[in-house]
Amino acid sequence: MNEAPNTSPESASMATGLCATLACVMEATAPKPGNIHRGADFEDASYPDFVVAAAVIGPIVELAADRALGQTVFEAVKATQSAVATNTNLGTILLIGPLAKVPRSVRLEVGIVEVLNQLTPQDARDVYRAILAANSGGLGRVESADVTNEPPADLVAAMRLAADRDMVARQYAENFHHVLKVVVPWLTRALAAGLSLSDAIVQVHLELMAEFPDSLIARRRGLEVAQRAAAMARGVLSAGTPGEESFERALADFDFWLRTDGHRRNPGTTADLVAAGLFVALRDAIIKPPFRLAR
Repeated sequence: MNEAPNTSPESASMATGLCATLACVMEATAPKPGNIHRGADFEDASYPDFVVAAAVIGPIVELAADRALGQTVFEAVKATQSAVATNTNLGTILLIGPLAKVPRSVRLEVGIVEVLNQLTPQDARDVYRAILAANSGGLGRVESADVTNEPPADLVAAMRLAADRDMVARQYAENFHHVLKVVVPWLTRALAAGLSLSDAIVQVHLELMAEFPDSLIARRRGLEVAQRAAAMARGVLSAGTPGEESFERALADFDFWLRTDGHRRNPGTTADLVAAGLFVALRDAIIKPPFRLAR
């Protein structure tokens, strides 16, 4: 006798690791201003680097629900390092890791609180090891709980110390509010308005930059430059919508400005938030195949 197929929402959804890989590929592929995409590389990193990194972290993220967060983050960073020669995804791993640890049967808004509340001193040690291994100023430099110092017992407390200058850290401090309550609704709205996935990603990236000055730009070039970038993002948004000539012209000018100064105006933290939002949208079938990637 044949068993009836399992038609529950959970069984019909894509695997968690696949959601992570697709989210990273989609984010990297969309032509976001100032970032690497399939039409623009940096001197020390390329679009294929991001695609390879997205592929190698998928199997690790797939196991996240049954592993300690620190282990997931550290193994994903090490897998990336073994595959590409540059740090492409530390911020994204730090964001997707806790979200992937929430069981698929649990709403993310509820589950993420429990995940953060259950972090251990070993999680803090492993996350700090991952940040140092990636050779990135992930939490910035502070007198207390700096990543170059002895790891604290409480990872969330350490993230709170950096939250005012790092939007990735702020997600840990505020139960991933901006990913779940800002990025995902904005993506949903953009897609409902008829934008292709690529255009929706660009639109949300601009909206995030306009509302929350990119913290990577602020760390590298100072808050004044990050605020100027935010003002320019608002200018692009006011020029029109994706596909309109006025929008595309303003977007190209903004992209050119961001790419000068040795790419130190790269809005990388904004890209990390977008990738995390895409992961959530894929996990919860807000975005589902067949994908309409381009116009």
